[in-house]
Order: sequence, then C-alpha cells, then structure tokens
Amino acid sequence: MTRQSHIHLGLCATALGVAALLAACAGRPAAPNTAPHAPLAAARPGTLQACTDLAARAALPGTVYTSVTDVPAGSVTVGGVAMSAPAHCLVQGRMNERTSPVDNQRYAIGFEMRLPVAWNGRFFYQANGGLDGVVVPALGGIGGGGPRSSALQMGFAVISSDAGHAGSMGPRFGLDPQARLDYGYNAVAQLTPMAKNLIAKAYGRGPDRSYFGGCSNGGRHAMVAAVRSADQYDGILAGDPGFNLPKAAVAQLYGAQQYAAVASAKTPVGQPDLQSAFTPAELKLVADKVLQRCDALDGLADGIVSNVNACKTRFDIQTAVPTCAAGTRDGMCLSAPQKKALADVFKGARNNAGQPIYSSFPFDAGVSGANWREWKFASPPTRDAGAVGFIFSTPPLADRPQGLPFALGFDMDRDAPRIAATDGVFRESALSFMTPPDAANLGALRDRGGRMIVYHGTSDPVFSSDDTQAWYDRVQAANGGDASSFARYFPVPGMNHCAGGPATDQFDMLSALVDWVEQGKAPASVTASARGAGTPMPNAEVPANWSAQRTRPLCPYPQVATYTGGDTERASSFACKLPTP
Repeated sequence: MTRQSHIHLGLCATALGVAALLAACAGRPAAPNTAPHAPLAAARPGTLQACTDLAARAALPGTVYTSVTDVPAGSVTVGGVAMSAPAHCLVQGRMNERTSPVDNQRYAIGFEMRLPVAWNGRFFYQANGGLDGVVVPALGGIGGGGPRSSALQMGFAVISSDAGHAGSMGPRFGLDPQARLDYGYNAVAQLTPMAKNLIAKAYGRGPDRSYFGGCSNGGRHAMVAAVRSADQYDGILAGDPGFNLPKAAVAQLYGAQQYAAVASAKTPVGQPDLQSAFTPAELKLVADKVLQRCDALDGLADGIVSNVNACKTRFDIQTAVPTCAAGTRDGMCLSAPQKKALADVFKGARNNAGQPIYSSFPFDAGVSGANWREWKFASPPTRDAGAVGFIFSTPPLADRPQGLPFALGFDMDRDAPRIAATDGVFRESALSFMTPPDAANLGALRDRGGRMIVYHGTSDPVFSSDDTQAWYDRVQAANGGDASSFARYFPVPGMNHCAGGPATDQFDMLSALVDWVEQGKAPASVTASARGAGTPMPNAEVPANWSAQRTRPLCPYPQVATYTGGDTERASSFACKLPTP
C-alpha cells in the first residue's frame, strides 16, 4: 500500500527512507514498492480423509448440506459437453435460507463443492456467468473457449454457487435488496470461509493456496474478489470481466436503439427486428475491411489483428467501408445511417449531452462472429432489459413493459442515472454492489504476494476490452507506471465473449497463474490454440485457411504478438514485443 502523505514531519526522518521522506514530507504519497515479491510457498498435496460424514464434521450455523456423496472417476456433463473428472466427494447444500420481507420469496445461497481424492492442496472458487441462479457443476474453468482440462482434473477442490437466488426467478430476484447484494459480492464473502472449513474437515488441513476464477460475470466476480477478498485469495483469474456490468447493460440498450433506427424489417408483433439492421454479409464486409487496414500491423497478414491499438487510428468505418447508393443492399457496402449506427455503438453509449455512459469498443475481425451478433441483436430485449429493469435500477422499473419496448423506451438522460441511485429500500446502488470498490487499487493483493491475470477477447461484443485496457492503465499508474510484478492483462485477438470468433481461443491461464504465485514464474506469454475441424471442441468460426490447430502467443499488454519468421501457423514464429509507434 502507498504510505499516507500526512505523516508527521518528526516521524519522517526515522520511519522512512530518504526517497520516501522527500515525497511524504512534501505532502505527496510515496510511490508504491513494485519490486517483485518472493513467490508464496507451493501447495502441498493431500488425500481425502472424509466424505460421507462431512455434514456432521463441517457443521456451521446457517449452512445445510443436502447431499454428500462419493463420486467415482468418470465424466461430468457441462453445457452438453462431457468433461472427465477424477474420483471425488460431491457436497451440495445451501446457506442463509430466508424469506424476503420485500417480495415474500424464498432465497438461499446454493452451492456444490467437489473435493478430489487426490488433492493438490489448492482451493478454486468457480465464479459463474450471466445472472447466476444455477449451481453449475464445480469443475473450475482454466480459461478459453474449449478447455481440455479443468481445475478439478488438476486436483483443486472446487466450489460453484448460484450467488443467492434461483434461476427460475429470472431477473426478478432484483426486487429483493439482499439478493442484489448476494449476487454482487456477498455470496462470495459467505461461501469462502464455509468452503475453507469444508476443505479442512475433508483433508485434515485447510488449503495452502486459494484461487478465484471466472469469465464474463464470473470475471466480474473475480475483479470484485481481487479487492473485497484480497486477504482470502492468492491468485485471481478474470476473463472478459464485466466489472462495469450495469453500465455495459445500459450500453446494450443504447445499442438496441441505434439498431432499431436502421432495422429494415419488423417482428410478427410489429416491433423493429434488430437482426435486420445488419446482415451477416454486411458485418463480414466490415471485418474484411478491418483486416485489410490492420491485419499486417503485427508483421504478418494472417487473419488476426494483434496490434489493436494501432488499428484504432488506421480503421475508420466512414472511409474504409463503401457507402451504398440509395436502395442498394448487396453486402458490398453500408448505408450512411448504418455506418452512423455502428460508429455510435463502437464509440460507446452516451447520453444526449454527449457524456459517456460506457466504454468504446475496438473494431476487430470478430465483428462477423455469431457470438457478436447474438449479444448485440438478441440480448438487449431479453437479458439486458431484464437486468437493467429489475436488478440495476433503483427503484426497480418493474412496472414498465419489458422486452424490446423497455430497451427502446429507456431514456439515457432520465433512466441511466438510476444505476447509481439508492433509496430507503435499496441502500446500495448497482454501481456499488456490482463493481469493485476502487477497482485500480490492488494494494492489498499485491502486498500479500498475490497475483492477478486478466484476459479479454478484443472482439467481445458486450464487455469492452477497451474498458479492461483502461482499467489496467489505471492499475499501472497506481503502481509507479508498472504493475507487471503482480498483475498482467492479456488481450485475446479476435475472440468474442469468452470464446469463439476468428481466434486462437483455447488456452490455460490457470496453470500460468499457479506458476506465477507459487514459483515466481511471471507469464511472459501464454500459448493459445485454434479449435479447427478435427479438434475435440471445434470452433466453427476458425477460418478454413488456418491450420486446424494454429497456435499463437497471447502477450501481456502493451506487448503484441509480432511475426519474427518461420512457420506462420506456430506460436514459436512470433515474439511478444512492444509495438512500434
């Protein structure tokens, strides 16, 4: 942590070194010590000592274990995909069950924990995505779109939760103030000590090292934990983090309003069909023009824009994309209103005075991805309208028509400020309970020797990598201009939201994080693979002219993967370098 600038003059000479004295006694905070900490002690393996009697052994007030069972080695299905799992103890339960005095609904923090027989001495908190509400099998994601392994396979004890509400409620849990807080940060605070107690009773000792990871809303949970729970976790892995989720959700409604203005068709009930605003061919045209201007900026035209920041000055939709003549729509041009709509969305949501509500987005090749299309055109009237109306607005806007009418009727001047509002019932605003407090202040995590890895797809359509980059710039500034001794940010070129797009989106960030925390091996790069035809979990958007298993180094910002010569399909032909001006 930085020293306080109000240290008494008489103490300065004895308590501080000369450099710090000059800063502190002049009324300025001393620069933080960014020298690398020694690695934390490595975790020690252990063996499961108890399972079926854990309900009695690990009893805690307010915690009910509903099922405790031995599970033989086999597979666990998640999202229709079977993942192998070692022999383990499965514990399921709930915490803090209650009836809300506000909406009279029953609430509890549901969870499951998987404790491997052969334990690596580590704990992994699996933060789930979306609105939570479902206890996803506790396997532990390692990063990327098609992981071939999991934290459980690696020997971690893993917990997963619903963050305090049932998915059957949809966004209506936001009518209860406590459910809002549980979703935002309190479920993590409640579950962490319970999980560590369960581990201690199962293995005869607590975890040596604790890790926290997730993507999307799970990445937001991770960013929040890096600040609120820095004393509980040694390593934080945040993927495509929606750490400004209320603002991003409002930006989605702003986007819907721009698309509606250029929609060429209506739905069966007479509403603008957002899907008709841009055809797949038109978005492919934009992607092709981005590649034409920016692909070779990293030394090789290979369908990947690694130097995203340089592309911001090289690509201008107004000049790079042909403008259609009146009445023409053949996928080879965009109309002037279409260009304006896309330009406004990528510039970032704004109110009528031009003040920003959310971040800008970088133009990238993934604009043609199916995931990009789904988030931009299908999500605003469903997920985003419900989240803004019931969870993020104070008071809730439950009396308004929902769906697309809500999105199109949302006023950026009158309604957007509700995400920062409080009242007598909802005493914390959405910006308070959803976002990390003082997000760039990672001093507590840094000073205890913790480490943090953040990754983000540069073609993420819902949470902007520009926002994450700006956050990391603030972290750097708060640490003397260099935070790389404890926190690193890895952009993933072309990747859509957590996966997909024309990208090398299969990678293992968790192992890199463990090596950094416990061995002091800071990740100079992380190798990522494409998931082309014939791979275990193919990505349909890997271009046909790529090797099915193309590899690339993911580089810590501000470095970019730069071609140095050799096989263009292999990561070894690239080096992480600072981009040339």
